[in-house]
Amino acid sequence: MGNAVYDKNLQLNYLKERLNMFLEVLDSMDPEMTELEDVDRLIKMMDDLEFKIQQFSK
Repeated sequence: MGNAVYDKNLQLNYLKERLNMFLEVLDSMDPEMTELEDVDRLIKMMDDLEFKIQQFSK
């Protein structure tokens, strides 16, 4: 992956960008066409985001 980010502002920007990506994916999904793999991908994205939040809060 990339280099570690220690600057709090850069960390916050990173988290905002990731959350926006998640929201874009969520908005683009058609509930009638959503499959289990799509839901799994959303859960993975949220898990990754939660991991980064915990990492940055230390």
